Amino acid sequence: MIDIVFLGTGCMQPTKARNHSGFLLRFNEENILFDCGENIQRQMRIAGIKPAKITKLLISHWHGDHVFGIPGLMSSMGADQFAKKLFIYGPKGTKKYLEHLFKSFVSKDIIEHEVFEVNAPGIIFENEDFMIESEPLKHSALCVGYKFIEKDRLRINLAKANKLGLEGPVLGKIQQGKNIVHEGRKVNFEELTYVVKGKRIAYIADTIPCEGANNLAKYVDLLISEGTHLSDISEKSKKYMHLTVKDAALIASENNAKKLVLTHISQRYKSTMEIIEEARTYFDDTIVAEDFMKIKV
Repeated sequence: MIDIVFLGTGCMQPTKARNHSGFLLRFNEENILFDCGENIQRQMRIAGIKPAKITKLLISHWHGDHVFGIPGLMSSMGADQFAKKLFIYGPKGTKKYLEHLFKSFVSKDIIEHEVFEVNAPGIIFENEDFMIESEPLKHSALCVGYKFIEKDRLRINLAKANKLGLEGPVLGKIQQGKNIVHEGRKVNFEELTYVVKGKRIAYIADTIPCEGANNLAKYVDLLISEGTHLSDISEKSKKYMHLTVKDAALIASENNAKKLVLTHISQRYKSTMEIIEEARTYFDDTIVAEDFMKIKV
């Protein structure tokens, strides 16, 4: 099970209801933070999430509303005696920007961390359970989007296994895709297993429509995308290189995404009714993110 917690769903100017950008993806022992706007650590406290649990930080770009929370968060992680290493991913220039941030104040309790500058497109992380891919986006600053891909896994058909009298450690071997010999008979793992498809979650940050956005959205179970403005002010969106709600919905529809969650909502919108109405004209399974909203995938 993958859990998503939205910690900030606004854009450049936070409001009483919407913090600067950020959401947390929890999977097994991983707690992956996507962007870290101002006040994210406080949002985490309200949501009952311990900052010291974060394992990875994925930065889309270096506009302030996506990164102003980083030094405070890392200081708090140090104060909470974070005992591991935080792995930070971001576009080219991330190492330099982080160095500048830490030089701007008397740093204290900054945790051990390692920075990887993303060369999108490509795989930026992979283990036996999941992988993370990146794609270049088109914004006024160098920007990348990310796709979390849970790997397919084998599950055992217990009825068939019980019929053969299989139990204990041999079941573990079968689930690992290994053939076994039982009572003198070779048992092929494919006889007793079935594939559970892994989930895919994509994040499209600030951008105009582009190939990278389409690649991120293809066949995902959940697409989290900016939808900053309604299309009646699309010229403003183009000027500042943002997606409209319509743009995001069309990207979801044209690339066979299963569900769309809109975020990075402009402070001009006090209600989500118009946003939902416009989005569902082009893609029905759309919701608008709210701060502290939780989704299970």
